Amino acid sequence: MIRPNLPTNIQKPLKQAVTNSAFERLARLGYAAKGVVYFVVGFLAAQAAFGVGGKTTDTRGALETIVSQPFGKFLLSILTVGLIGYALWRLVETIYDPEHSGQARDTKHTAKRLGYGFSALAYGGLALTAVKLIIGSGKDSGNSTQDWTAKLLAQPFGQLLVGLVGVIVTGVGIYYLYEAYKCKFRGNFKLQEMSANEQTWAIRTGRFGIASRGVVFSIIGFFLIQAAHQSDPSQAKGLGEALATLAKQPFGPWILGLVALGLIAYGIYSLVEARYRKITNSNVRI
Repeated sequence: MIRPNLPTNIQKPLKQAVTNSAFERLARLGYAAKGVVYFVVGFLAAQAAFGVGGKTTDTRGALETIVSQPFGKFLLSILTVGLIGYALWRLVETIYDPEHSGQARDTKHTAKRLGYGFSALAYGGLALTAVKLIIGSGKDSGNSTQDWTAKLLAQPFGQLLVGLVGVIVTGVGIYYLYEAYKCKFRGNFKLQEMSANEQTWAIRTGRFGIASRGVVFSIIGFFLIQAAHQSDPSQAKGLGEALATLAKQPFGPWILGLVALGLIAYGIYSLVEARYRKITNSNVRI
């Protein structure tokens, strides 16, 4: 992926902004915000699984739950700043690749940077949703996954495009399972600053949480492939519907409960990332 050739009068202030310690703090707030969102999604799903209220919902539903609490708009405002910070950090990783600066480029490396790009778009969109909820214009009963699937199916080669997205999402899910099994995320932490107990729990929550995300992504990808095969956008499912699908299976409450606890673990893992993750923005080369 080629870095954009920016004018000289823009390069210097941009580099100063991105490499500033304040930007690192904003990125860390972003990891914390992501952790809170996934914790809420998992907590609500766990309540539903164990029959004590709650619901299966997605990240938007988590934001709606937060804004409905006492001081909800204030809390959501802080989360919004974090989500913007996370989206910006992912954008920096996509374009400038600070964590692998100077290393040889290969297909795996390029795929990871493309993944960062999709993550930047997703969390930027989630931040926009949060802003709409804060100002009171964010209520929407529509299904965004089915909406964009329908729009994509209406394009030339739409079935192929949706199928390709489904294969990619399924591949991401399988990679998450592999990452959890191999504990590949361990190298992202500043281990020298962590106690042995903190390292142990970071690894435990990371493996459990990332594996749970892998299960959910694989289900979402499967339904996208189904939508492409049948040319039916109603077959597409988002995070909340994927969790609801788990609840309908044999031993569904137990399966949903396990995955929900995994999403809670992922939220905790993201909070650990906010404190201890290596954020090498000083390596940005513009």
